Amino acid sequence: MGLPRLHFVQSRNDRCFIIVMNKTMKMKSPEKDIENVVIKKLTTDDYDSMIELWDDVGLPYKPHGRDSRESIKYQLQQPTSIYLAAYIWNKMIGVICATHDGRKGWINRLAVLPNYQKRGIAKRLVSEVENRFYKLGIRIYACLIENWNTVSMEFFEHLGYKTYKDIFYLTKRIEPEI
Repeated sequence: MGLPRLHFVQSRNDRCFIIVMNKTMKMKSPEKDIENVVIKKLTTDDYDSMIELWDDVGLPYKPHGRDSRESIKYQLQQPTSIYLAAYIWNKMIGVICATHDGRKGWINRLAVLPNYQKRGIAKRLVSEVENRFYKLGIRIYACLIENWNTVSMEFFEHLGYKTYKDIFYLTKRIEPEI
């Protein structure tokens, strides 16, 4: 029968994984193994990975304002923040940033790496946030989507979110970079 074969897989963050195979096993790529998705609470240590993910998906952010390292650190400490990430083999592949005001839950940011889109990752992240809102007694969930982002609109409508065309978003920003 012989000894099992060992395969070494180098991840993007230079961690090495060993996969043991026998003759009947096929090697699964850690980059494609959706069954191994783990959703965890974001920490300040995840900041660089989150920014890299936002860059990879083309999500605009304010590095000198509300998305700075210091600002995200502060947000993570707030009891009204639910910031989660999806990982495969310790690689961040998706992130969701949500907050609540005690009566309504807001999904503020949702991003999944392009190679992992349309595989249920975003749906799992939204579902996890909604479950956490529900446990807090919050029964209304909302998100703001820019009118050009039809992919996100279709995604949230598929999850049961309704578009209200008679509501206008107004904002007042003390500083333009925040």
